[in-house]
Formats: sequence, structure tokens, C-alpha cells
Amino acid sequence: MIIDQAGKLRSREIDQKHFEDLLSRAIIEHGLSFSFVEYKWIRELFLYLYPGLRIPSRNTAVSNLWRIHDEEKVKVKNAMRKANSRICLTSDCWTCITQEGYICVTAHFVDSNWKLNSKILAFSKLDPPHGGHEMAKKIFEILLDWGIDRKVFSITLDNASANDTMVNFMKTQFNLQNSLICNGSYFHVRCSAHILNLIVQEGLGVASGALKKIRESIKYVRGSEARKIAFKECVLQVRGIDTKVGLRMDVPTRWNSTYVMLDSAIKYKRAFGCLAIRDRNYVHCPSDDEWNRAARMCEFLKPFFVMTNLISGSTYPTSNRYFMQVWKIEKLLREFVMCEDLVIKEMASKMMTKFSKYWHDYCEILAIGAILDPRMKFGAIQFAYRKIEPSTSEEKISALRKKIYELFEEYEKVKSNESNASTSNVSLLPPQPISYTDDEQVLDTFDEYVDYLSQNVTTNGKSELDLYLEEGNLDPKCHEKLDVLAYWRDRHDRYPNLSRMACDVLSIPITTVASESAFSLGIYKLNFNKNKYTHK
Repeated sequence: MIIDQAGKLRSREIDQKHFEDLLSRAIIEHGLSFSFVEYKWIRELFLYLYPGLRIPSRNTAVSNLWRIHDEEKVKVKNAMRKANSRICLTSDCWTCITQEGYICVTAHFVDSNWKLNSKILAFSKLDPPHGGHEMAKKIFEILLDWGIDRKVFSITLDNASANDTMVNFMKTQFNLQNSLICNGSYFHVRCSAHILNLIVQEGLGVASGALKKIRESIKYVRGSEARKIAFKECVLQVRGIDTKVGLRMDVPTRWNSTYVMLDSAIKYKRAFGCLAIRDRNYVHCPSDDEWNRAARMCEFLKPFFVMTNLISGSTYPTSNRYFMQVWKIEKLLREFVMCEDLVIKEMASKMMTKFSKYWHDYCEILAIGAILDPRMKFGAIQFAYRKIEPSTSEEKISALRKKIYELFEEYEKVKSNESNASTSNVSLLPPQPISYTDDEQVLDTFDEYVDYLSQNVTTNGKSELDLYLEEGNLDPKCHEKLDVLAYWRDRHDRYPNLSRMACDVLSIPITTVASESAFSLGIYKLNFNKNKYTHK
């Protein structure tokens, strides 16, 4: 209904296509079934609001959804085609209880507005066998469909054994096309969330005794209403306990929930002691030594917990954020290896072994990402290496410097090849005389000077990378919330090749969360009875 100039209500015409589009988007947004449009009272509601409305059938709703899907797909294709960066991928696979396999492939790229995007390219069934060759073939088909098979930079995967085989097949195919940077040296990125999980689970296995007592204590308290009441009385009796954080139970397969359980239980240490005196059936109360060990474990695990939240959140930061987090973890492990508590010492030793297996060199691409943060550059890397092992720091820095220059040279070559190709396509016509006014002549000369400044190599032979590294670092205190992509956007004219390299490196996801989360959509059936591939 609309109000006319006389103030009277009048019916207005309904745009049938717009109505169907809104209905389709409601189905998509809220996960409604296609038969929603045929529900009796939904149809009655629509007809009550507008008697002449043509309500689509279920089949028409399906067709409308496919049409919207195709329209949105074209938009994403165009966005990736115009993107400032190459495409970084994440992929994850699941096998349900019926042994049916599913694969999800997600693209990460910096768009023409210099914003980091994450788009699911495919969520589809994976026919058996679920080996590396078949997975590589499936992903390559998806990339061909999207027209980005020659624009891929990296793929982030978990530690499933089939993934190594898949990566080898994919690298071979891409190298036949000569489409990977540095022949794929930075193509395979291991999921940091899974590496963290493997490292921490290795340590938690050592401290299972104290953990078991705390876990059983919480189970006991939460086992009946009478015990909950008795425990509340103990909390009131001992006083001084912050009850805003209640007792939290963990899921043993999710180590970060174990940290939350420890953190909450330690706050109630005196209440558990009081309960042990009042209730003879409560036999799981940890000793003072075990509580102290739990407190040290909590302190020990906190950096892991912080990093897990950083890389597993709903927003995915650029890759410059990770190097210092991994460094903190190594530094902490080295400190706890010297701990007097034998259990904590053994825990740290086992975790250090697993850490060295996956992160001995901090994954070069993480270090390069940190260098491309103007607040850090090589200064932060040197600081970190010297703190850990001064005797080898210069050797590591030298090796890393060589790697980043080799990577940058690849981008120079790509730009040079593109320029030669475009030049060869231009017909060589004799220059035409151009008449200028005096003002236009001055402006034209100034534009030439600007172009000269933004050239790749300056008159003294320094490259864009040289000039960037020689510039002073931005003050981290003054630029705490710096948008690194915006920094490179603003310097694209000065550093055209280096900014393209920065886009690619900074858009690398170091976790498969973006793809994994597609299998964890809350109430949907795919979330039940799913089995993860076995990790190494």
C-alpha cells in the first residue's frame, strides 16, 4: 500500500521478479527448504498481503536460486579477474559415516578496492577413491571452471596424508603451465591451527594425571543439583572467588577448551578444597602440587590459546600477524624446557620436538609476510632470531634475505614479460605532433617526472625492495591498528611490483578455517556423523 497526495491509501503494483528474488534470498540467508514457498499458511499470508500475487512453486524457487547463483558467480569471477593479487586457496575434505566424501575449496584474494576477500568456490561431493590424485583432479576442475588456474599463488591444507600427494600432482600440473611463482616454492602452506593442535596435544599427554583430576572434579560437581548447591555453599564459605566465570567443562579433542577448563577451575581451587572436607565421596581433589602445576600449565598454554583465537576467528587477519606469535611460542617452549617441574619440563620437551618438525624455520612465507609489514621489516626478524639463538641469527637472516629477493625478482620478471607482450601488440606508427598550451606542457613534463619516480629501478640501481627496506620503520605505537593492505595501496605507484607481491603474500591464509567452517554450519545435517581424515 502507498499513500497518495490526498492522504488516501492505495494499492501499488508488485514487481513479480523482485518479489521472487527477495523470497529466494530469504531461502538462502535462513537455510529454508525449497518447499517453504508451498507451505499453506505462508501462501495464505502472501495472498492476504497482495491477492494478485503469483507465488512460485518449489521447482520455480529452485530455478530462481540457480539464476541468483549464476549471477553471483559472474560477479565473483569478475572480482577475481580484476584482483590486485593472485588467488590463495584453502581446501578441506570430510567423509561422513556413509563414507561419502565432500570437498570445499575457498579463494582468498585482494580485490580492486584493496580489501581481503574470502569466497567459497565449490562445496561438492567427492567421489571415491578419496586419494591425492583424485582430489588434485577435482580441485583443478574447479579452478578451470572459475578461470583462475593460471592465477594461483598458494594452497593451505591440513596435515592429512592424502594432501601431500595432492600437492605434488597440482604442482606438476601448474609447472607444466609455468604459472606458479618460484616454481611453487611457496605453493603449499600447512594449516597452523592443526600444527598448533598437534603440538599442544603432544604436551597434554604428559600432564594427563593433574588434568584428569580437575576434569573429574568438575564432572563430580556438575553431576547433580545437590552437589551444585553444596559447591556454591563452599564458594560462599571460602569467600573472595570471582564467580562471573563458572566452571567450564572441556572437550578432550579440543585442546583450547582444556585451557579454558583449567583457567576456570584454578579460580575455584579453595572451593574444591572445602568440598573435599565436607563431602567424603569427592575423591578427585587435586593436591597443592597438582594445582600449582595446573597454574603453570595455564600460564604455559596461554600464548597457544591467544594464537588459536587469532587464526581461528570469524575474521581472518593478513599473514603479517603470525611470525611474532610463532616466535613467542618457541621462546616460551625453550624457557619451559629448563623448568624445575619435571612434568612441565617433559611436556615442553615433547612439544618442542613437534614444533621443530613443522616450524623449525617459522615457515619462510610467514617471515616474508612480517617483513612486508612496515612496522617490522628485517628489524623484527633480527630481534626474534637473536633472542632465540644469537649464534645462528645472522645466517638465518642472510638466507631469508636471499629468499625474499628471489621472490621479488619473479615479480619483476612477470611485469617485464607483460610489458614486452603489450609493447609487441602495439603497431609502431610514427609519432604525431601534439600541440600544447604552455600550462599543458608543464603538466605533461611533470607527469613524465612522476612516471620516472615510480619506475622499478632508480638511477642508483636500487630496486623497489631496496628502497622499501631502507625506509624507516613506522612506529608500532603510533600505527598499532595499521591496515597493511591500505599501506600498500597508497604506495602502489611508487612500488608497483612490490605492492603486487605484498598483496599475494599478505592474503595467504595460514589456516583452513575458512573451508573447514563450511562443514560446521550448526544445525545442518552435514555437521553430524562426520569423520576427519587421519592426521600424521
